[in-house]
Amino acid sequence: MEDQEMQLKVRRVSDKFTESMYVLANEPSVALYRLQEHVRRSLPELVQHKTDMQSWEEQSQGAIYSVEYACSAVRSMANSSVYFKNIDSVLRQAISMKEQMCSSQGRSLHDGKPSPSPHVAASRGSSS
Repeated sequence: MEDQEMQLKVRRVSDKFTESMYVLANEPSVALYRLQEHVRRSLPELVQHKTDMQSWEEQSQGAIYSVEYACSAVRSMANSSVYFKNIDSVLRQAISMKEQMCSSQGRSLHDGKPSPSPHVAASRGSSS
């Protein structure tokens, strides 16, 4: 009887050892299978997120460029105030000269003097 008990105990130990070896041998492949399943399920969503992020990045880069361009335009407009002031003073001088010319032509008509031709007046104005 002891022989049968010993055989039974040996069989149990060997069965447990075999089962442990089977689990240890298959555990990495099961883990890799689970990882593969997870990647297959989540990869399309991750790819979609990546493309969305790239699209948003392109849109934001375009918006940043537009804002920088607008800021540059505003800065150049602020710097151009000097030119507008010069244009204003030149226009005022031109108006003043025209008024002087009109008043001198009006006086010359009253005095009976013939008014100079437009070509002569233009050449006098350009020489001074």
